[in-house]
Amino acid sequence: MDAIDAALVQFNNGQTVLVEYRQYPIARKIRKRLQSVTATTPMEEITKLDVHLGRLFADAVTRLLHTTGISQEMVVAIGCHGQTVLHKPNAPEPYSLQIGDPNLIACKTGITTVADFRRADIAAGGQGAPLAPAFHKVQFHHPEKDRVVLNIGGIANITILPADADIPVSGFDTGPGNVLMDEWISHHRNLPMDKDGNWAASGKVQHSLLTVLMNDAYFQTSPPKSTGRDYFNLVWLDSCLTQIKSRMNPEDIQATLLTLTARTIVDAILEYAPGVNEILVCGGGVHNKALISEINKNLPGYIIESTEIEGLNPDCIEAITFAWLAKCRIDGKPGNLPAVTGAKKKVVLGAVYKPGN
Repeated sequence: MDAIDAALVQFNNGQTVLVEYRQYPIARKIRKRLQSVTATTPMEEITKLDVHLGRLFADAVTRLLHTTGISQEMVVAIGCHGQTVLHKPNAPEPYSLQIGDPNLIACKTGITTVADFRRADIAAGGQGAPLAPAFHKVQFHHPEKDRVVLNIGGIANITILPADADIPVSGFDTGPGNVLMDEWISHHRNLPMDKDGNWAASGKVQHSLLTVLMNDAYFQTSPPKSTGRDYFNLVWLDSCLTQIKSRMNPEDIQATLLTLTARTIVDAILEYAPGVNEILVCGGGVHNKALISEINKNLPGYIIESTEIEGLNPDCIEAITFAWLAKCRIDGKPGNLPAVTGAKKKVVLGAVYKPGN
């Protein structure tokens, strides 16, 4: 939620070319409103945010095109994931809601916009997430190396890419990535993130709290599984803290949250991808030096590198993924992997919004 990731991507005969990538910050006031959305938030507030984000996303496209000098007529489509505010794939009536009105984006930019990527997979019995593994398979599969792609965004997820192309790709959300650390430091130090993990590194891991956090049922659930900010947030953390009798320093809790992210990622890789040759890391968490160090420490012998070694900026993989999924939709091709999401079949993802005249 800290910024809009905007990537201009060209797909040429199976090759992915990143033409330009920019981040456009989201105002703190809007971030706070987004973070406060729950299942009981008034519809008027969600609708207002939907419209506001639609305008922000459209402006990001316009600014990016202005930066590159490329006209709107040269762009086939915009793939807009939107901002997830509710994600309940295991509810009696499963749902997932992303906001950022695509009608506004198409109208303001004059470019066909593809959005609402997750609900087609949910309709087919899937989790609707993660969707990135399908692109990871196309972009990062290696015929001689078993690989894991680790995406550390607000939520962390892994994609397991066997070298043997006949073995299905798998993947799932491991749990919180940056979300709890970001919200905790925002609450206590009024900062959007813990740069390099320095605040966490200044604290001491509280193992009594770590045990409570890791006992959450999500971490024991077998994939396919996915989660979101509406589950892992400060309300969830406070419910865990109430089980601890002793008082803890804020920086010690931050250190414990970092360890939680690292431990649940490591546990997932060791259980579901033992003996993997290489781990490619992307997402904002790649810049958290303390977090990456903790993951490295607990995976001795693994080669852990940024996706930069594959020629793609680790910050822009998610944005490129949804450009690719938009291309799949325009081409009428499925974009989900049933082995990942648990869907009953492959389906075409996303709805198309035309700009009109």
